[in-house]
Amino acid sequence: MKKLRWIALAALLSFLPGWAMAAGFDGSQLSPLWGIPFAGLLLSIAVMPLLLPSFWHHHFGKVSAAWTLAFFLPFAVLFGPALAGTSLVHALVAEYIPFIILLTALFTVAGGIFIRGNLHGSPGLNAALLLIGAVLASFMGTTGASMLMIRPLIRANDNRKHAAHIVVFFIFIVSNAGGSLTPLGDPPLFLGFLKGVDFFWTVKHIFPETLFLIGSLLVIFYLLDSWYYRREGVQPVDPTPDTGRLGFDGAFNFALLAGVAGLVLLSGFWKSAVVFDVYGTEVGLPGLVRDAGLIAITLLSLKMTADKVHQDNQFSWGPMAEVAKLFAGIFLTIIPVIAMLKAGTAGPFGAVVSAVTRPDGQPDPAMYFWAAGALSSFLDNAPTYLVFFNTAGGDPAILMTTLAPTLAAISAGAVFMGANTYIGNAPNLMVKAIAEDRGVRMPSFFGYMAWSGAVLIPLFIVMTFIWFR
Repeated sequence: MKKLRWIALAALLSFLPGWAMAAGFDGSQLSPLWGIPFAGLLLSIAVMPLLLPSFWHHHFGKVSAAWTLAFFLPFAVLFGPALAGTSLVHALVAEYIPFIILLTALFTVAGGIFIRGNLHGSPGLNAALLLIGAVLASFMGTTGASMLMIRPLIRANDNRKHAAHIVVFFIFIVSNAGGSLTPLGDPPLFLGFLKGVDFFWTVKHIFPETLFLIGSLLVIFYLLDSWYYRREGVQPVDPTPDTGRLGFDGAFNFALLAGVAGLVLLSGFWKSAVVFDVYGTEVGLPGLVRDAGLIAITLLSLKMTADKVHQDNQFSWGPMAEVAKLFAGIFLTIIPVIAMLKAGTAGPFGAVVSAVTRPDGQPDPAMYFWAAGALSSFLDNAPTYLVFFNTAGGDPAILMTTLAPTLAAISAGAVFMGANTYIGNAPNLMVKAIAEDRGVRMPSFFGYMAWSGAVLIPLFIVMTFIWFR
C-alpha cells in the first residue's frame, strides 16, 4: 500500500505546474521498453474493436487514458515529477492542443456546408469526386477536404450494396496523397515550412510523384468500382430522394475555411519576438493568435450555421471525440518513442537512423522515403518528418538544394505513407468514424492494412525505382 501511495503521489505531482520546470531528456538513455505503452495503445486500436466491440465503443477513451498512465506513472517515479510534468505540458501545449484546435475548426466548418442534391454514385462520378477532393486537399488541408467531401460521397453511394472500398480509396487519395503539394495540405509539410522550407518547394519537387500516385490510384479505383458496380448493382430504392439541382447550404462556411487557411499561413510567415513560457514550453505570439482565431471561427460557424444544415449533414461530435481521445493517448505515449529516435545512432533505435545513410556518409533517398514512411504509418507523421529532417542535417538551405532528393523523399514518405494505417494521419480515423456512423461497414485495423498493402505498397516500390534511387 505504501508503494501504491508513493506512485499516486508522484503521478499527482507530475501534473502540478510548479514542478514542471525541467528541460528535455536524453532519449539515448531510455530502454526500448518505454515504447510498450505506445505499442499497447496501437494494438488496442487494432484488436479491441474486433474482439470486444461493445466494450471498445463505450470505453475507448478510458483505454487511451490507461495506456497514457502506464507511461507517465513509472516515468514520474523513475525520472522525477518535474521531468514528467515538463514533458506532459510540452506535448499538450506545443503539439496536441494546436493539433486538436485546427482539426476541430476544420471539422466544424466543413460540417456546416451541405451539398444539396442527390448524386448517384457511378464509378465515373465517384472517381471525379475523389479527384476534386485531392485537388482541394493541398489548399484546405487533408482534414478540411476530407470533412467537406466524405459526406456527399457516402450519400451518393448509399444505394450501393458495398461502399467500404470507396471510403478506403477516399482515405488513400483525399485524406493523404492530395495534401502533398503545399504546407497547407498536411502537418509534416507545414512543420517544414516553419523550419524554413519555401512554400512552393514541395509542389516543384514532388509534383510528378504526386501525379503518378493519385493518377494510379484513380485508375485502380475506377476499375475496381466498375467491377463492383457491374457485379452487384444498386438497391432498387435510393435512401436519399432526388432533389433539385446541386447547390450549397451554409456556403458562408467557405469564407471561414479561407480564414482557417489564412490563420495557418499567418502563423508561419509572421515572426515575433514575443514568447510566453508555459512551465518550460515556449509559446509564440503567432501561434496563440492562430489558435485564438481558429477557436473564434469554430464558434462563429456553430452560431451562424442553421440547425437544418447540421441535420441534413447528420453532423455529430462523435467522430471528433473519438479522434481527440485516441490521439491524446498517441501524442502522450509517443513521447519516449520520439525521444529515442531523436537520439540518432546513439539511441535504442540507432539501427533505423544508420539505415538511411550510405557507406560514403551520404544520405540514401530511398531509405529516407521508406524509413520516414514506415514510421509515419504508425507514429504521427509530423514529428516523424522532423526526426528525419534533422537526421538529414536540419539545414533548410542545404536540404532544398544539394540534398533536394533527400528532402523530397522525406516529404513524400511522411505524407504518402500516412495512408498505410488508420492512425497514420488524423483524417483517416475521422473518415472511418464518419463512415461507420453512416452505416458503412469499414475494414478492421488489419483489414485496412491488407488494402493498403495490396494497393499502395506496390506503387511505392515503383516510385522508389523511378524517383528515389
